[in-house]
Amino acid sequence: MAKLTKRQKAQVGKIETTKLYAVDDAIALIKEFAVAKFDESIDVAVQLGVDAKKSDQVVRGAVVMPNGTGKTKRVAVFTQGAKADEARAAGADIVGMDDLAAEVKAGNINFDVVIASPDAMRVVGQLGQILGPRGLMPNPKVGTVTADVATAVRNAKAGQVQFRVDKGGIIHGTIGRRSFDTDKLKGNLQALLDALNKAKPASSKGVYLRKVAVSSTMGVGVRVEVASITAGLAAQS
Repeated sequence: MAKLTKRQKAQVGKIETTKLYAVDDAIALIKEFAVAKFDESIDVAVQLGVDAKKSDQVVRGAVVMPNGTGKTKRVAVFTQGAKADEARAAGADIVGMDDLAAEVKAGNINFDVVIASPDAMRVVGQLGQILGPRGLMPNPKVGTVTADVATAVRNAKAGQVQFRVDKGGIIHGTIGRRSFDTDKLKGNLQALLDALNKAKPASSKGVYLRKVAVSSTMGVGVRVEVASITAGLAAQS
């Protein structure tokens, strides 16, 4: 386990590590302690009631954060013809086919998201060993292999976040920046939990959303009372 910094030790002294905080209080604490000179990201870890070692319990998907993430993403699209025009009109930064593949093979990867139309997968499929380890390989399960490339580009630009459970059954994600209002951070967190609920495997038994903790880039984690988040979802439905 990594050693705590002096600042983190000071924070631990002010936070009850075993306490479950209401979501508003948890976010307020995180924002209070996020005092780095840069605009720290606000991250979340969600412990799910799944066995990620079982293929039918792998939780994966994507969600568009209603309030964005505070990060501008560069989007590359593999497509051609009219679809290429649609992708550019939607805001894609790079559009191509074999020419774009050649750039990737040459190591010129200056983008954060890769989208592909189905007919382009013959080209993209050859790039798996390059894009895969970087988490950039397009996948229909998260909407990045699609005939509707324009919508996929707009979603990526609007703050779409992909999620996938790790081997420990935990989902990690970013819900915004310290500069965000508390309501915006809470709205993004609710959107993520809503997406996770919708992605719940049928074979998952017992409590599904087990633990939620929020933290800033340089801060310690604060545990959140799940009911205080899901209550907001119920009120919206």
